[in-house]
Amino acid sequence: MTIAFQGIGIASACSVALGPAFIDDRDQHAAAHRAIAADQVDAELARFDQALESARKALRMVRNQISTDSRIHAAEFLDVHLLMLDDPAMASAIQHIVQSQLCCAEWALQIHCERLMQVFDEMDDAYLRARGGDVQHLVRQIQGFLREDASPPVLADQDLIGHIVVARDLTPADAILLHQRGAVAFVTEYGGPTSHTAILARSLGIPAVVGIHEATRYLQPNEFLIVDGETGTLLASADDNTLQHFRQRLRAIEQRQRQLRDLVDLPSRTRDGVSIKIMANLELSEDVQVARAAGADGVGLYRTEFLYMNRDDLPNEEEHLTNYIEILEGLDGIPITIRTLDLGMDKRTGAMADPSGGATNPALGLRAIRLCLKEIELFRPQLRAILRASALGSVRLMLPLVTNLHEVETVLDLIGEIKRELDADGLDYDPQMQIGAMIEVPGAALAARPIARRLDFLSIGTNDLIQYTLAIDRLDDAVNYLFDPTHPAILRLIRIIIEAGAAEGVSVSMCGEMASDPRFTRLLLGMGLREFSMQPGAILNIKETVLNADTQDLSARAEFLFAHLDDADPSLLLDALNAD
Repeated sequence: MTIAFQGIGIASACSVALGPAFIDDRDQHAAAHRAIAADQVDAELARFDQALESARKALRMVRNQISTDSRIHAAEFLDVHLLMLDDPAMASAIQHIVQSQLCCAEWALQIHCERLMQVFDEMDDAYLRARGGDVQHLVRQIQGFLREDASPPVLADQDLIGHIVVARDLTPADAILLHQRGAVAFVTEYGGPTSHTAILARSLGIPAVVGIHEATRYLQPNEFLIVDGETGTLLASADDNTLQHFRQRLRAIEQRQRQLRDLVDLPSRTRDGVSIKIMANLELSEDVQVARAAGADGVGLYRTEFLYMNRDDLPNEEEHLTNYIEILEGLDGIPITIRTLDLGMDKRTGAMADPSGGATNPALGLRAIRLCLKEIELFRPQLRAILRASALGSVRLMLPLVTNLHEVETVLDLIGEIKRELDADGLDYDPQMQIGAMIEVPGAALAARPIARRLDFLSIGTNDLIQYTLAIDRLDDAVNYLFDPTHPAILRLIRIIIEAGAAEGVSVSMCGEMASDPRFTRLLLGMGLREFSMQPGAILNIKETVLNADTQDLSARAEFLFAHLDDADPSLLLDALNAD
């Protein structure tokens, strides 16, 4: 009898995998409290220091095994963990807990981890909240070396060709090595769509399903599994008909990927000759090579929040500039849009105090451009670095969560002031660097024309635009069924933004999830959208739709859809628009 488990699907170039299970049960030992005497504190801290050094050596060993011609900069995931291991704040916290509570290092580490996880769990942004997984990964690695029966933190000597790895969770080091050993898919009990396991799975081009609780308990070693990264389904003990169906689907996917690869070097142009920009969203520098391999026309959104996380100080101007130069070098001349800091009172680093005393609704509070304009000295180093980077490549600057024209004017004045400072310092920048705004607040959408009048481009952030318009949290299981991109209000707001850009002569792009969904591509083309930005794995699918589209025909179809938007189910109207 086929047994089905439901989790969160991570689909990339391939969304299906079949194979025997490899159960990673190394992480089944919870930390236990053990009291120590006062004269044992120094020895316990020395034991902790030794475990830290062992974890560093293990990560460096894995890092040295990564191929230099890997299509992702996988080593950078490990560099992040190495930096966290060297963080003096962690060592200081463990020392304080051991000394004050007279407990073993394992228990002190567990207490410290729980405190940090509480901070991450309260973050509103899903991507930043998922970074708490980094802390848990490191804690498990260190605890492994603290245990007398410590097992290696990575499965460096396993032959996993054709296997599906089932684990409680996977560190970046694990995921990279398991793939190198031949694993064809990952299944984890923890994690979300923006966890490192998910990011790596997409970058490595293999399917995964995360968030299947107790998977290591219910599944058996070598049990034959089917992973469907598109639907988030894991099947065990499948019958012959089900196996045959998924084998046929896998062959079809592999054939389709071969066909899509033929599109990489083709210009993104519709059948009636309209050029379309298909760009990539980047979260980490290791995504650059994946975007280039997919033939991205540029980077429509580079998120910079990662520079601020897992540290007790703020990145300075030179750190920002070094990161941007690294990205520019990897892009080899294609343009990039750098979004300024989108942190808030609910999602901050240890160096950022909360002057409000805690907001009751962080999503509606002091975040993104609001925070940056309140904390100018937080904002200034990033603006200076982006301007300096503009002298070295094709760089645009984008402001998140713009609400009104006053915010735009204030930022433009600040940038003008910084340009004068750079001139005085003799530092180069592009005086014509384009500046734009993300439109993700309904009020900004309705006021898009005056905002566009003062800027060079707009970008539609559909994820937040939908949430704010429909008053729902798409990560809340109780209400996320209401997250509906086809809601008439959403479609009308998108059209208002696109038309505002056209009226004011500025380009409009879309960088939310709708941009990567082929179901909406033809409608958006018909509405006049000419720039799309998405996670790199979606680029070729969208490009195929663009190459087969006729914008004049789609414009007429879009007009028909809007004329009947209040009279019929929008989903059915969209299906009709997509019908050949």
